[in-house]
Amino acid sequence: MRLLRLLLGALTLAAPGAVPGATTALQTAPALPSRQILVMLKVPPEHLRPSAGYAGRYGDAGASTARRRTAEQIASANGFALVDGWPMPLLGVDCYVMRLSDGISVEDAVSRVSRDPHVAWSEPMEVYQGQGQATEGDPLFSVEPAARGWRLADLHKVATGRGVSVAIIDSKVEVNHPDLRGHFVEDMNFRAPDPSVAEQHGTAVAGIIGATANNGLGIAGIAPDARLMALRACWQTPSGTPTLCESLSLARALQFAIEHKANVINLSLSGPPGLLLTKLITIAMAKNATVVAAYDPTLPGGGFPASVPGVIAVADQALQSIPDNVYGAPGRDVPTTQPGGRWYLVNGTSYSVAHVSGLVALIRERRAATPLMLSRTRSGRIDACATVLRTTRACDCDCRLSEASRSTPH
Repeated sequence: MRLLRLLLGALTLAAPGAVPGATTALQTAPALPSRQILVMLKVPPEHLRPSAGYAGRYGDAGASTARRRTAEQIASANGFALVDGWPMPLLGVDCYVMRLSDGISVEDAVSRVSRDPHVAWSEPMEVYQGQGQATEGDPLFSVEPAARGWRLADLHKVATGRGVSVAIIDSKVEVNHPDLRGHFVEDMNFRAPDPSVAEQHGTAVAGIIGATANNGLGIAGIAPDARLMALRACWQTPSGTPTLCESLSLARALQFAIEHKANVINLSLSGPPGLLLTKLITIAMAKNATVVAAYDPTLPGGGFPASVPGVIAVADQALQSIPDNVYGAPGRDVPTTQPGGRWYLVNGTSYSVAHVSGLVALIRERRAATPLMLSRTRSGRIDACATVLRTTRACDCDCRLSEASRSTPH
């Protein structure tokens, strides 16, 4: 007991190089896009684009300028303001954000704009919420739930995620955290403005997935040798909770993850369905990426994008009743990385998702092709050891497939 108290006391210290007493500076929350719509302008096929020798590219400056003028005309004709735009070559559209005038509902605006012959489709700009929060207090890296419940040290004898790329689409990650430094192959911001400091939610998710193992600091990630992409599409509100995201920034990050061949895409968030995001997620899975998302029991179908067929839906294993198509993973009192070179305890489904994304990275190191076979107990909890056992005959885990477990392809 005395040793445990000493450990807890030691873990309240900042990592070497951190400023003593430093706290995370919170960003000013952007205005929620409650009166904005997304308008997808059609892009002509390659052979129809006006360029010599049929060599026109998607990013051709003249064509791009012309499409923006079309977007400006559509906005002006309807009394809307053109806010932003972004090319979506994977879908053959340019996506524009328009702010609505007073006197028209979002539904009416979407219906009106969708009738324009230049428009592929239109949809509301939706808001998504990260499914977790930090718990202030001692960072308890010595009691990681996966270290005990998943026998993480034994799993790491089989795989560590080496060579597997994991896209973390979230708020800003502290990529230079002493337990994360050197793990990132990308650090991109898709949500203006770019914050001057890291944010809690994304940093916590990144630590659970890929914190350095055996470095004498903090925690060990589920997949400590994975190649991480920090893709900021969300922002931290002034209170620290909730962490919010919007349709366009998520779409930008998803497109980047697909184009840069992410093997696993972590979406620790949930919200309403959207056609733009659904199309991109479907493309990602068609290109052999595994998408992992948060199940929210308060939303129809468990929320989006967990409800998209083929997406691995994850819930906190403490949930009283876990549906058959959902996997339960640790989400309570999880020690992980936080801004300022620190570690805190966190709670929430966001962190359950991070556990499963890390586990998928272990599987994909052993078996690159999909579908993946995930083992699940009768209670709904993912059986990490049995899942990894399927990829090798040399598993060092003290586990066996039994009548209490079953496996589901993904």
